[in-house]
Amino acid sequence: MTTILITGAAGALGSAVARAFDDAGTNTVLIGRETARLESACGPASARRMLAVADLRDAASVAAAANAAVQRFGRIDVLCNIAGGFAMGTPVHATTDAQWDELFDFNVRSLRNTVAAVVPGMLDGLGGKVVNIASGSARQGMANMGAYCASKDVVIRLTESMSAELRGHGINVNCVLPGTIDTPDNRAAMPNADRSKWVPPEALADVILYLCSPAARAIHGAAIPCT
Repeated sequence: MTTILITGAAGALGSAVARAFDDAGTNTVLIGRETARLESACGPASARRMLAVADLRDAASVAAAANAAVQRFGRIDVLCNIAGGFAMGTPVHATTDAQWDELFDFNVRSLRNTVAAVVPGMLDGLGGKVVNIASGSARQGMANMGAYCASKDVVIRLTESMSAELRGHGINVNCVLPGTIDTPDNRAAMPNADRSKWVPPEALADVILYLCSPAARAIHGAAIPCT
């Protein structure tokens, strides 16, 4: 049975992706910061669902969670890097080191730590799939969003680099570029926005599920807009 590791599984998008894979009959390894939040978003642990607490900014913490998943399910076939962070409101010249580091920790370091923990097992096995979450904002710089745009642009470049490194080993690496996702947090932050232009988490989950399927075996290094 296919095993999927999903980071940020307690969030609106992560939980939608977890439900999509659960409905597809896979094993899921759901990583978050608190067990209670994972249970609330995705349901309790079960024979096919493993809940794992890890700090994605800490390589040892991520490696421990990945190793526990391999011990339980045998291998990890698919890695979905859903976790990330967003902040805006500060121009580049006023961005502090702490603000810069926070976004790069959430969006870049977390990705590097998860692929370091998971990809070696894919190389030793039968290949695999990796899907990262970048952003539509990564395609161009935007006012007062410099650190965020830069960190998500790095996600695209890492996706392309990983694809070039790994496609010969049977590993597909791609990323998606969502626009504004229709989440409770975004609704609260932008109560007067036109939500008809927002992306439902379930629609984005469908794209991710496709990229992880055999039907997407010829797709490598893509950055797919989802708006």
